[in-house]
Amino acid sequence: MTKTLVKAPFRADHVGSFLRTEPIKEARKAFANGEIDTDALKAVEDAEIEKLVQKEIEVGLKSITDGEFRRSYWHLDFLAGLEGVELFEAEYINNFKGDKPKSNAIKVVGKVDFNGHYMLEHFKFLKQAVEKYGDGSQVAKFSIPSPNMLFTRIQGDEYYHDNQEQFYCDTVAAYQKAIQAFYDAGCRYLQLDDTSWIDFVSEDRIKAVVEKHGKDVQEIIDTRVRCLNDAISKRPDDMLITMHICRGNFRSTYITSGGYDTISDAIFANLQVDGLFLEYDDNRSGDFEPLKSFKRTDLTVVLGLITSKFPELEDPDRIRERINEANKNIPLENLAISPQCGFASTEEGNKLTEEDQWKKIKHVIEIAESVWGTI
Repeated sequence: MTKTLVKAPFRADHVGSFLRTEPIKEARKAFANGEIDTDALKAVEDAEIEKLVQKEIEVGLKSITDGEFRRSYWHLDFLAGLEGVELFEAEYINNFKGDKPKSNAIKVVGKVDFNGHYMLEHFKFLKQAVEKYGDGSQVAKFSIPSPNMLFTRIQGDEYYHDNQEQFYCDTVAAYQKAIQAFYDAGCRYLQLDDTSWIDFVSEDRIKAVVEKHGKDVQEIIDTRVRCLNDAISKRPDDMLITMHICRGNFRSTYITSGGYDTISDAIFANLQVDGLFLEYDDNRSGDFEPLKSFKRTDLTVVLGLITSKFPELEDPDRIRERINEANKNIPLENLAISPQCGFASTEEGNKLTEEDQWKKIKHVIEIAESVWGTI
């Protein structure tokens, strides 16, 4: 059946998270200190998200998010909300090339399942705000972590132990339920964030993942492709699902470097997502050679050519040159641009100001308009 999808990813799109505003920071601190209750915190979040939605619309974005204002992490908050998954204080390991994030992680303590989730209400509030302040051309976009962020990234498994096939089946089933639940709530643009692919961007990381799993690297890659494809296989025909890949994003630092060469066939030819958000803001992400694996005319590749890590604005002529370079392997109608990641993958945020952040978004929009004539 031919899909009837929202017109997304847009020529000028974004990954989703925004710097937490001062009222959000103050309210979360007060809540943590026991000075305000859950209702008071929610009231501040609601008000700030409405302001954010209005700002996104004002600057010209068509994909509108809640900035992940209610989250501490881009992934752990959602995953810990699944049945059988818990957040815990892990032994600290700093994987980033700089600042140290909090040492929280998730563990599986029971059968993984999805029987409702508090983030469904987060999406419903976002959708209502977009409908309230938009003109009908905007779409409420929501981001959740990929199933690979559970299946390949857990610590302290106390339930499945060595029964990986059952863990796989339960994870896929939970995500199929989650995707249908978000659809039923009105979501037509869902993004799956997946940093598990950084296991294949360098020889050192490939060696480590092969040693960990005791399998051939291609077999590991194929399993991750299968996990994501199976999870989204039952999505409704008019629901668009994209995937975002980056190499870590915390306080303007990163985890690793390396190109997409080893996974190019997997992501460009074998994944059944509708769009790919790829980190491409500097040399950490390699060159455009892997784009030669592009084969699907129904896939949009969103080039993350604008950094969300630093305030300096990129030379627009150079960005247009890079789009032309990518166009040698991918038709222009299958390309779009965005920042390479969110501005605040965790509540701490990257090292730039809110003013810098919006200048970056406007930069993306202006460049897109100059290349495609529209966003």
